[in-house]
Amino acid sequence: MLTESELARYSRQILLPDFDIAGQEALGRACVLIVGLGGLGSPAALYLAAGGVGHLRLADGDTVELSNLQRQIVHDEASLGVNKARSAAQRLAALNSTTQLHVLAECLQGRALAAAIAGADLVVDASDSFATRYALNRACLEAGVPLLSAAAVRLEGQLALFDTRSGGACYRCLYPLAAAEDQRNACAESGVLGPVVGILGSLLALEAVKYLAGMQTLQDEVLMLDLRTLAQYRLRLQRRPECSDCGSGAAP
Repeated sequence: MLTESELARYSRQILLPDFDIAGQEALGRACVLIVGLGGLGSPAALYLAAGGVGHLRLADGDTVELSNLQRQIVHDEASLGVNKARSAAQRLAALNSTTQLHVLAECLQGRALAAAIAGADLVVDASDSFATRYALNRACLEAGVPLLSAAAVRLEGQLALFDTRSGGACYRCLYPLAAAEDQRNACAESGVLGPVVGILGSLLALEAVKYLAGMQTLQDEVLMLDLRTLAQYRLRLQRRPECSDCGSGAAP
């Protein structure tokens, strides 16, 4: 049951008919793993903590650099040289002291990745490489946990929720083969405007809240955004029977 303080704090979202008190209570019970506390993970983490998600696991092995501050809004100048997960946790704790924070100051792999996902209700992929996304995809498939993923570069972005438990596609169904360059290199070489990752990161938080509260989400579709023209496209995503992660091509 929500306290008087919680009813006041979250009153604006509780007012929504399809969210209501039940949605707020669901957020309070939820555990979300956020992988990557950079441009995408910053707004996602801020909005999830502000919205009252009960437990956030924050994973990132990188440290804050000066070039990050143009878009990674959870960090500031005092965070330079600090691990990104630790820096984000300091800001989130100041924003909402009731959200439990678990800092994972490492690049998750193998058993550490599986342990981080265990018990989570949702994994938010705010990473910047295909290698990390493929590893997350496989680990989420093994754990039976939905994967919410976003990417952005230049003035373009995309967002999708992958949940194979009801027959939906996985991340590798969308990208069977990795691109020649990952997003980290793409941003360094092609650039990105700060608000672009802010928009995609906010959409990550929005879809996460909707999913956790039992509202309709973007499942089985990919949202593609061209933020230069503000055009958007929704592509139907289908499971590939021969997928090497979730289909007949998967290793036994």
